Amino acid sequence: MPHIVVKLGAGRTEPEKYRLTERITQAALNVLHCEDAEISVAIEDVPREEWMAKVYAPEIQAKQSTLYKKPGYGPKLSDKE
Repeated sequence: MPHIVVKLGAGRTEPEKYRLTERITQAALNVLHCEDAEISVAIEDVPREEWMAKVYAPEIQAKQSTLYKKPGYGPKLSDKE
């Protein structure tokens, strides 16, 4: 039962968020072979000027072992084998 949380730089439109949610849901269905009713998706808007402090430091830099795709910005993260 995946619950997927997406943090976005604020400014995306509601239609963009719904399209993203549809695509994420479809990908989860295709890859995880679960039921649509088992999937939930949350989208959290983060002001861009707060991104590094509220997302990058605590969610990306501090949790590198959970990253499956590293960002191409910010301080260099250690390499994951």
